[in-house]
Amino acid sequence: MIIVVFSSDRQTIISRSVKIYLTSLSKLEPLLSVWYPLSLVLIYLGTIISIAEGMNRSSSNDAEFTRKVVHIGSGNVILIAWWFKLPLWILLVASFVASFITLISYFLPILPSINSVERKSLGTFFYAVSIGILTYWFWTINKHQYAVIGILIMAWGDGMAAIIGKKFGRHHYQILGIKKSWEGSLTMMGLSFLISSIILFFTGEPINLILISSLLVSVIATGLETFSKWGIDNLTVPLSSSIVAFYFT
Repeated sequence: MIIVVFSSDRQTIISRSVKIYLTSLSKLEPLLSVWYPLSLVLIYLGTIISIAEGMNRSSSNDAEFTRKVVHIGSGNVILIAWWFKLPLWILLVASFVASFITLISYFLPILPSINSVERKSLGTFFYAVSIGILTYWFWTINKHQYAVIGILIMAWGDGMAAIIGKKFGRHHYQILGIKKSWEGSLTMMGLSFLISSIILFFTGEPINLILISSLLVSVIATGLETFSKWGIDNLTVPLSSSIVAFYFT
Protein backbone atom coordinates (compact mmCIF):
# COMPACT_ATOMS: atom_id res chain seq x y z
CA MET A 1 0.00 0.00 0.00
CA ILE A 2 1.31 3.43 -0.95
CA ILE A 3 0.22 6.37 1.13
CA VAL A 4 0.65 9.86 -0.33
CA VAL A 5 0.72 12.62 2.20
CA PHE A 6 0.14 16.19 1.07
CA SER A 7 1.86 18.77 3.12
CA SER A 8 -0.10 21.79 4.33
CA ASP A 9 2.04 24.03 2.08
CA ARG A 10 1.14 22.03 -0.99
CA GLN A 11 -2.56 22.14 -0.10
CA THR A 12 -2.32 25.89 0.32
CA ILE A 13 -0.70 26.29 -3.13
CA ILE A 14 -3.44 24.20 -4.77
CA SER A 15 -6.15 26.10 -2.93
CA ARG A 16 -4.70 29.45 -4.03
CA SER A 17 -4.36 28.26 -7.63
CA VAL A 18 -8.01 27.23 -7.71
CA LYS A 19 -9.08 30.59 -6.28
CA ILE A 20 -6.98 32.49 -8.85
CA TYR A 21 -8.47 30.41 -11.66
CA LEU A 22 -12.04 30.99 -10.48
CA THR A 23 -11.37 34.70 -10.01
CA SER A 24 -9.99 34.92 -13.56
CA LEU A 25 -13.10 33.22 -14.93
CA SER A 26 -15.37 35.62 -13.03
CA LYS A 27 -13.49 38.59 -14.50
CA LEU A 28 -13.69 37.16 -18.01
CA GLU A 29 -17.42 36.37 -17.76
CA PRO A 30 -18.67 39.91 -18.63
CA LEU A 31 -16.28 40.00 -21.60
CA LEU A 32 -17.41 36.60 -22.85
CA SER A 33 -21.07 37.55 -22.43
CA VAL A 34 -20.49 40.46 -24.84
CA TRP A 35 -18.22 38.81 -27.39
CA TYR A 36 -20.47 35.82 -27.94
CA PRO A 37 -23.54 37.78 -29.15
CA LEU A 38 -21.28 40.30 -30.89
CA SER A 39 -19.68 37.49 -32.90
CA LEU A 40 -23.17 36.27 -33.79
CA VAL A 41 -24.05 39.75 -35.05
CA LEU A 42 -20.90 40.02 -37.16
CA ILE A 43 -21.35 36.54 -38.65
CA TYR A 44 -25.01 37.22 -39.37
CA LEU A 45 -24.37 40.59 -41.04
CA GLY A 46 -21.46 39.19 -43.03
CA THR A 47 -23.68 36.38 -44.30
CA ILE A 48 -26.49 38.78 -45.28
CA ILE A 49 -24.14 41.09 -47.19
CA SER A 50 -22.36 38.17 -48.87
CA ILE A 51 -25.65 36.72 -50.06
CA ALA A 52 -26.83 40.11 -51.31
CA GLU A 53 -23.53 40.78 -53.10
CA GLY A 54 -23.75 37.38 -54.77
CA MET A 55 -27.32 38.08 -55.85
CA ASN A 56 -26.33 41.53 -57.08
CA ARG A 57 -23.70 40.04 -59.40
CA SER A 58 -26.27 37.76 -60.98
CA SER A 59 -27.94 39.35 -63.99
CA SER A 60 -31.19 37.54 -63.18
CA ASN A 61 -31.69 39.48 -59.93
CA ASP A 62 -33.12 42.95 -59.60
CA ALA A 63 -30.73 45.42 -57.91
CA GLU A 64 -33.54 46.91 -55.84
CA PHE A 65 -34.51 43.47 -54.58
CA THR A 66 -30.98 42.71 -53.33
CA ARG A 67 -30.93 46.10 -51.61
CA LYS A 68 -34.09 45.16 -49.75
CA VAL A 69 -32.54 41.83 -48.73
CA VAL A 70 -29.88 43.81 -46.87
CA HIS A 71 -32.51 46.25 -45.61
CA ILE A 72 -34.68 43.54 -44.07
CA GLY A 73 -31.87 41.25 -42.94
CA SER A 74 -29.81 43.90 -41.18
CA GLY A 75 -32.80 45.13 -39.17
CA ASN A 76 -33.15 41.72 -37.50
CA VAL A 77 -29.87 42.33 -35.68
CA ILE A 78 -31.83 44.37 -33.14
CA LEU A 79 -33.46 41.13 -31.96
CA ILE A 80 -30.03 39.67 -31.14
CA ALA A 81 -29.08 42.88 -29.33
CA TRP A 82 -32.34 42.82 -27.36
CA TRP A 83 -32.18 39.13 -26.47
CA PHE A 84 -28.57 39.24 -25.26
CA LYS A 85 -28.92 42.77 -23.79
CA LEU A 86 -25.89 44.08 -25.65
CA PRO A 87 -24.41 47.20 -24.03
CA LEU A 88 -25.28 50.55 -25.54
CA TRP A 89 -21.73 51.44 -26.58
CA ILE A 90 -21.57 48.48 -28.98
CA LEU A 91 -24.80 49.54 -30.67
CA LEU A 92 -23.68 53.14 -31.00
CA VAL A 93 -20.32 52.14 -32.46
CA ALA A 94 -22.10 49.80 -34.90
CA SER A 95 -24.49 52.59 -35.91
CA PHE A 96 -21.61 55.01 -36.48
CA VAL A 97 -19.62 52.51 -38.57
CA ALA A 98 -22.69 51.54 -40.60
CA SER A 99 -23.55 55.22 -41.18
CA PHE A 100 -20.02 55.91 -42.38
CA ILE A 101 -19.94 52.89 -44.74
CA THR A 102 -23.36 53.62 -46.24
CA LEU A 103 -22.48 57.28 -46.75
CA ILE A 104 -19.26 56.33 -48.54
CA SER A 105 -21.17 53.75 -50.57
CA TYR A 106 -23.55 56.52 -51.71
CA PHE A 107 -20.68 58.26 -53.50
CA LEU A 108 -18.51 55.24 -54.32
CA PRO A 109 -19.94 51.88 -55.49
CA ILE A 110 -18.04 49.82 -52.92
CA LEU A 111 -21.11 47.77 -52.01
CA PRO A 112 -23.68 47.75 -54.83
CA SER A 113 -26.08 45.68 -52.74
CA ILE A 114 -26.42 48.56 -50.25
CA ASN A 115 -27.17 51.36 -52.71
CA SER A 116 -29.35 50.39 -55.62
CA VAL A 117 -28.06 51.31 -59.07
CA GLU A 118 -31.59 52.28 -60.13
CA ARG A 119 -31.82 55.38 -57.98
CA LYS A 120 -29.66 57.47 -55.70
CA SER A 121 -30.91 57.55 -52.13
CA LEU A 122 -29.58 58.30 -48.69
CA GLY A 123 -32.05 55.81 -47.24
CA THR A 124 -29.47 53.33 -45.95
CA PHE A 125 -27.58 56.16 -44.27
CA PHE A 126 -30.74 57.41 -42.54
CA TYR A 127 -31.53 53.81 -41.61
CA ALA A 128 -28.24 53.42 -39.75
CA VAL A 129 -28.64 56.81 -38.07
CA SER A 130 -32.15 55.94 -36.87
CA ILE A 131 -30.85 52.75 -35.25
CA GLY A 132 -28.27 54.77 -33.33
CA ILE A 133 -30.87 57.31 -32.15
CA LEU A 134 -33.41 54.71 -31.08
CA THR A 135 -30.97 52.47 -29.24
CA TYR A 136 -29.44 55.46 -27.43
CA TRP A 137 -32.85 56.67 -26.30
CA PHE A 138 -34.50 53.41 -25.29
CA TRP A 139 -31.43 51.50 -24.08
CA THR A 140 -30.74 54.43 -21.72
CA ILE A 141 -34.18 54.19 -20.08
CA ASN A 142 -34.26 50.37 -20.24
CA LYS A 143 -37.23 50.26 -22.64
CA HIS A 144 -35.59 48.21 -25.38
CA GLN A 145 -38.86 46.99 -26.90
CA TYR A 146 -39.73 50.40 -28.33
CA ALA A 147 -36.46 50.63 -30.24
CA VAL A 148 -37.15 47.12 -31.54
CA ILE A 149 -40.63 48.16 -32.75
CA GLY A 150 -39.35 51.11 -34.77
CA ILE A 151 -36.42 49.25 -36.30
CA LEU A 152 -38.39 46.12 -37.25
CA ILE A 153 -41.21 48.18 -38.76
CA MET A 154 -38.63 49.95 -40.89
CA ALA A 155 -36.92 46.69 -41.79
CA TRP A 156 -39.91 44.45 -42.55
CA GLY A 157 -42.70 46.94 -43.17
CA ASP A 158 -40.84 49.23 -45.55
CA GLY A 159 -38.81 46.39 -47.06
CA MET A 160 -41.75 44.14 -47.86
CA ALA A 161 -43.89 47.08 -48.98
CA ALA A 162 -41.31 47.89 -51.64
CA ILE A 163 -41.03 44.26 -52.78
CA ILE A 164 -44.79 43.60 -52.85
CA GLY A 165 -45.54 46.98 -54.41
CA LYS A 166 -43.06 46.47 -57.22
CA LYS A 167 -43.99 42.88 -57.96
CA PHE A 168 -47.74 42.89 -57.38
CA GLY A 169 -48.67 46.58 -57.35
CA ARG A 170 -51.48 47.21 -59.84
CA HIS A 171 -53.31 50.12 -58.23
CA HIS A 172 -51.13 53.21 -58.00
CA TYR A 173 -51.47 56.65 -56.49
CA GLN A 174 -49.24 59.71 -56.24
CA ILE A 175 -48.47 62.05 -53.35
CA LEU A 176 -46.23 65.05 -53.96
CA GLY A 177 -44.97 63.42 -57.15
CA ILE A 178 -44.03 60.16 -55.39
CA LYS A 179 -45.62 57.09 -56.91
CA LYS A 180 -46.87 54.35 -54.61
CA SER A 181 -49.17 51.35 -54.86
CA TRP A 182 -52.08 50.44 -52.62
CA GLU A 183 -50.76 46.88 -52.44
CA GLY A 184 -47.45 48.10 -51.06
CA SER A 185 -49.07 50.55 -48.62
CA LEU A 186 -51.44 47.91 -47.26
CA THR A 187 -48.46 45.59 -46.77
CA MET A 188 -46.72 48.33 -44.81
CA MET A 189 -49.77 48.94 -42.66
CA GLY A 190 -50.44 45.26 -41.97
CA LEU A 191 -46.87 44.41 -41.01
CA SER A 192 -46.52 47.54 -38.86
CA PHE A 193 -49.64 46.57 -36.93
CA LEU A 194 -48.50 42.96 -36.57
CA ILE A 195 -44.95 43.78 -35.42
CA SER A 196 -46.11 46.36 -32.90
CA SER A 197 -48.83 44.07 -31.53
CA ILE A 198 -46.56 41.05 -31.09
CA ILE A 199 -43.78 42.92 -29.30
CA LEU A 200 -46.16 44.81 -27.00
CA PHE A 201 -48.03 41.59 -26.22
CA PHE A 202 -44.87 39.76 -25.17
CA THR A 203 -43.77 42.68 -23.01
CA GLY A 204 -47.03 42.50 -21.04
CA GLU A 205 -49.01 45.53 -22.21
CA PRO A 206 -52.84 45.51 -21.79
CA ILE A 207 -54.75 44.32 -24.87
CA ASN A 208 -56.69 47.57 -25.31
CA LEU A 209 -53.48 49.63 -25.34
CA ILE A 210 -51.86 47.16 -27.72
CA LEU A 211 -54.68 47.46 -30.25
CA ILE A 212 -54.96 51.24 -30.05
CA SER A 213 -51.24 51.98 -30.17
CA SER A 214 -50.57 49.38 -32.88
CA LEU A 215 -53.31 50.85 -35.04
CA LEU A 216 -51.93 54.36 -34.59
CA VAL A 217 -48.39 53.17 -35.26
CA SER A 218 -49.42 51.39 -38.47
CA VAL A 219 -51.39 54.37 -39.82
CA ILE A 220 -48.64 56.90 -39.04
CA ALA A 221 -45.85 54.66 -40.31
CA THR A 222 -47.70 54.03 -43.57
CA GLY A 223 -48.42 57.72 -44.02
CA LEU A 224 -44.77 58.66 -43.50
CA GLU A 225 -43.58 55.84 -45.76
CA THR A 226 -45.49 57.35 -48.69
CA PHE A 227 -43.09 60.30 -48.60
CA SER A 228 -39.81 58.58 -49.35
CA LYS A 229 -37.94 61.29 -51.22
CA TRP A 230 -34.18 61.10 -50.59
CA GLY A 231 -34.92 58.03 -48.45
CA ILE A 232 -36.01 60.23 -45.54
CA ASP A 233 -38.70 57.68 -44.59
CA ASN A 234 -35.89 55.47 -43.26
CA LEU A 235 -35.51 58.07 -40.52
CA THR A 236 -39.07 59.30 -39.99
CA VAL A 237 -40.79 55.90 -39.96
CA PRO A 238 -38.73 54.15 -37.23
CA LEU A 239 -38.51 57.23 -35.01
CA SER A 240 -42.24 57.99 -35.24
CA SER A 241 -43.25 54.36 -34.76
CA SER A 242 -41.20 54.05 -31.58
CA ILE A 243 -42.36 57.39 -30.19
CA VAL A 244 -46.05 56.66 -30.79
CA ALA A 245 -45.81 53.16 -29.29
CA PHE A 246 -43.91 54.49 -26.28
CA TYR A 247 -46.22 57.37 -25.41
CA PHE A 248 -49.46 55.46 -25.97
CA THR A 249 -48.48 52.51 -23.76
